[in-house]
Amino acid sequence: MSAARKHTALPKAQILIEALPWLTRHNGRIVVIKFGGNAMIDDELKAAFAQDVVFLRHAGLKPVVVHGGGPQISAQLDKQGLVSEFKAGLRVTTPEAMDVVRMVLAGHVQRELVGLLNEHGPLAVGMTGEDANTITATQHRPVIDGEAVDIGRVGEITAIDTGAVQALLDDGRIPVVSSIARSAEDNHVYNVNADTAAAALAAALGAETLMVLTDVEGLYEDWPNSDDVISRLTATELEKLLPGLSSGMVPKMQGCLHAVRNGVETARVIDGRVQHAILLEIFTDEGIGTMVVPDAAPATRHGAEGES
Repeated sequence: MSAARKHTALPKAQILIEALPWLTRHNGRIVVIKFGGNAMIDDELKAAFAQDVVFLRHAGLKPVVVHGGGPQISAQLDKQGLVSEFKAGLRVTTPEAMDVVRMVLAGHVQRELVGLLNEHGPLAVGMTGEDANTITATQHRPVIDGEAVDIGRVGEITAIDTGAVQALLDDGRIPVVSSIARSAEDNHVYNVNADTAAAALAAALGAETLMVLTDVEGLYEDWPNSDDVISRLTATELEKLLPGLSSGMVPKMQGCLHAVRNGVETARVIDGRVQHAILLEIFTDEGIGTMVVPDAAPATRHGAEGES
């Protein structure tokens, strides 16, 4: 091999070697990824996301993808002449709107993602929270001005059954889960917040990591006065910050808090606008985004003792 060719190949080898401690650490572990934001809309980002998830699978991890589809749902409701009303930051979901939600999530968003993943092999299997009672919910009634308000088919998770997801993982598949649930009380189908669903599933599966894709760089230290991102914080530190967060970040960070308080080792909010953000976060020393760890976790960037 010529000296020039050796020289060009060397940086690639160094990148692979940098990933080695993380490959060893994460091997055989479950990682739950909440797919959302621009990564769901931009074709290049969608393709990169699918490549990352397949890479995780071939690198020995067990990825599970959970998704919602707010923009796609809004577009389809508009197309059908159904007005979107919001109360307490949540979409009022009539039975007619719920039919659209179900169709968009399970029939469009999920199908597209499963197709992208399966371009790389027979890996992905789509399902919703209804399947095998994976997610059970009750009607969520937010309190506005001291009164519980009926906002229709919006669900609050009451139980998770991991049997079907675990069976797929054991078979080497990549489960792709739409955030829809059925109620054991009235047998209605409910729309569940995908951040909340991903966190609940991560905790129930005993996942090592929850990753939430967003359209920001992470959790900002002092937004809007500064764009410095908090790279790592503990559950208690996050809990103190929650009341001051923007409404869009609240369910994501509440999900992270729930996950690390219920057995998940790390929860990460990462910028889904960056191609291959998942690989950068899991397999590089610096990582990107914000990582939440349990209160007793070691004080290193990736929560791994003895590693930098």
